[in-house]
Amino acid sequence: MSALGAIHVGNKQLGLDEDTARDLYQRVTGKRSLREMNDRELQLIVTEHRRQGFKPAEKGLQGPFAKKLQALWIAAWNLGIVGDRTDAAMLSFIKRQTGIEHTRFLLDAEDAAKAIDALKAWMTREAGVDWSQSVSTASWLRSSGAKIALAQWQVLSVLRAVDPNGFRKFIFDKAKPLDQMTDRDWPAVMNTLGDLIRKEKA
Repeated sequence: MSALGAIHVGNKQLGLDEDTARDLYQRVTGKRSLREMNDRELQLIVTEHRRQGFKPAEKGLQGPFAKKLQALWIAAWNLGIVGDRTDAAMLSFIKRQTGIEHTRFLLDAEDAAKAIDALKAWMTREAGVDWSQSVSTASWLRSSGAKIALAQWQVLSVLRAVDPNGFRKFIFDKAKPLDQMTDRDWPAVMNTLGDLIRKEKA
């Protein structure tokens, strides 16, 4: 977002009407009009807005591997092994694994694999997610979401929060029969099970 755009958003977020905003401009830069200001002066206004509590919207994650990494990060949070589900926490993890600051700079598949594989290994080690797949794997269990949800159920079973044999019935009650579940159906199930895990661990 440009400084000019940030100022307009900041005025709105802080509830400043036109006269109040112009008074702020005058106080900070000596000028009452944004059009008269140079880049440095516009930045001074943005800084003053932030001092008053303006919080610019975070830029969304970008890059070819961003969605996959975010989905895995939220899955790890729903498994109870990640304590902070924010993008900032995920970016810190990615930087530790790859040395790369942000998903928008993560363009090489080999670099992305370092973070993806590390996350998957962590989920296997801490929560028992079985990523393996063979010809004999049931069709519903070929989805990553199903593998994660099944691991969540096992975590809850260990915590004695659910019947170890009740997974199929739970899925049927919450969504649909297991063999009719699609990749789109699993996130809602994982979020529900994640809430249960966090409550049990709290």
